[in-house]
Amino acid sequence: MIDALRTFTETLPDAVQWLGLILLGAIPFVESYFSSLIGVVIGVHPVIAVAAAVVGNVVSMLIFVVTAHGIRTAATKNREQKELSPRREKLKARFDRYGVAGVSLLGQAVLPSQITSALIVSFGAPRNKVIFWQIISIILWGVLFAVLASLGIEVAGRF
Repeated sequence: MIDALRTFTETLPDAVQWLGLILLGAIPFVESYFSSLIGVVIGVHPVIAVAAAVVGNVVSMLIFVVTAHGIRTAATKNREQKELSPRREKLKARFDRYGVAGVSLLGQAVLPSQITSALIVSFGAPRNKVIFWQIISIILWGVLFAVLASLGIEVAGRF
């Protein structure tokens, strides 16, 4: 799949490859990290690759957060909270242990930021706090993978 996404972006004209990276960044499980990696691999300047990947990821994450917040607000209005399923209970326990910042920063290693952010909001975390920490996480993951890709290309170029 990553190879197909790389080919798609690589075949775009150079002037609009960043648009392809924005689209890739918006896809759950691709997000800022693989989108920025793909951008660096195909030759887009790392700063542009990360910026485009982050924009796509942030826009899609915002859609998920705002939607989840609206659904939670409507569902909990004048109602008692329902008991959580065992799976959601496990996620809630991790949320309680690590907080919004911890789950936002580490959650992308397990689930896409879009899903993680929607879950955090569904547990009752403040929407703006979730958005803040998710944006920081998206930027950090994008930069990390761009650096790794740049180092990999540099090392591969020596051989």
